[in-house]
Amino acid sequence: MEIKLSTANALETGATWSLPEVRNVTQNRLLLHLAFWTVYVVFFGLLYGSYIDDYYNAFMIELVELPFKMGLVYFNMYYLLPRYLLQKRYLEFFVYLLLLMGAIGALMQFVLLPFLIHPIFCPTTCTEDNLTFYRFVKNIVNINYVVAITAVIALLKNWYSHQRAARDLTQDKLEAELKFLKGQIHPHFLFNTLNSLYALTLKKSDNAPEVVLKLSGLMDYMLHDANAATMPLEKELEYIKNYIALEQVRYGERVEVQFSATGSIAGKQIAPMLLLPFVENAFKHGVSTETKDAWIRIDVKVTDEQLVLLVENCKCTDKASSSSRDMASGIGLKNLQRRLELLYEGRYELEVEEEEDSYSARLEISFE
Repeated sequence: MEIKLSTANALETGATWSLPEVRNVTQNRLLLHLAFWTVYVVFFGLLYGSYIDDYYNAFMIELVELPFKMGLVYFNMYYLLPRYLLQKRYLEFFVYLLLLMGAIGALMQFVLLPFLIHPIFCPTTCTEDNLTFYRFVKNIVNINYVVAITAVIALLKNWYSHQRAARDLTQDKLEAELKFLKGQIHPHFLFNTLNSLYALTLKKSDNAPEVVLKLSGLMDYMLHDANAATMPLEKELEYIKNYIALEQVRYGERVEVQFSATGSIAGKQIAPMLLLPFVENAFKHGVSTETKDAWIRIDVKVTDEQLVLLVENCKCTDKASSSSRDMASGIGLKNLQRRLELLYEGRYELEVEEEEDSYSARLEISFE
């Protein structure tokens, strides 16, 4: 069974809590409130008791006045504060609060004091001085302490709730954007691979079944492993190797691919499908326009502190040169840069260089 909390926090965050969770929150809140009022009574009882040199009567007076103070505090916290102060209706808030404090102070001064507190707990101290206007103002000031303390606590709690809701909203937006950016990679890759498979089937190539098998493995990776926030770097590199093998089936001897990975890869984590766009662009914008002697170099170096990826590809014809420039300023690189900003802000460096006969991209990512 699940129910919606009818609190401001639950409404703001849209959280759905189970009944045991609601019960636990309610119990914890009651314990916190009980602890606060216990500390309040003990503190002021000791303070007033030392003043009149009678701790028993001081505590009893605090207990008699406590329900009225609690009523004022909770009315202020749950009605005046959210309805007026938090709505920036400051004048109304202070007018209503002062009137309410005056009413409670008058009740305590001219009803509780002469007819209950003094006759029962301290009959010898009841004098005309206890019913003066000065005494009334002093009682109002005493009441103001607890109202001010609880109001500050309520305002701090409200501020914290809004800050947490804002952080949650920002995080939700970032996660949604990351999912969108990652989702753009999947159709792009699938489209290119299906084109390759279509070309092989037209030629009735014996390599078509191998392409289907490798594509099945890559699709399994994208549908399951790629949905995680991070994954082992070793698995990501294995995925890139499979992608290279798939493309080599397509291009055959037209392209020479050199792939190297050095360093301690075990135990390192990375965001899934973050390195693939570099390799995919090297094939798409460099190799696809070449008829022979095409080349791609992929170098991965890993240390305890960082990962360095260098991808270079040839650019020998005018068509390839134009294609590389399009890639450098196109949606693919912008997508990749945005993902890096979201996932590795302040922890990455990306350099893209274009030479007369080659194109290179260098990525550095710090693990910590």
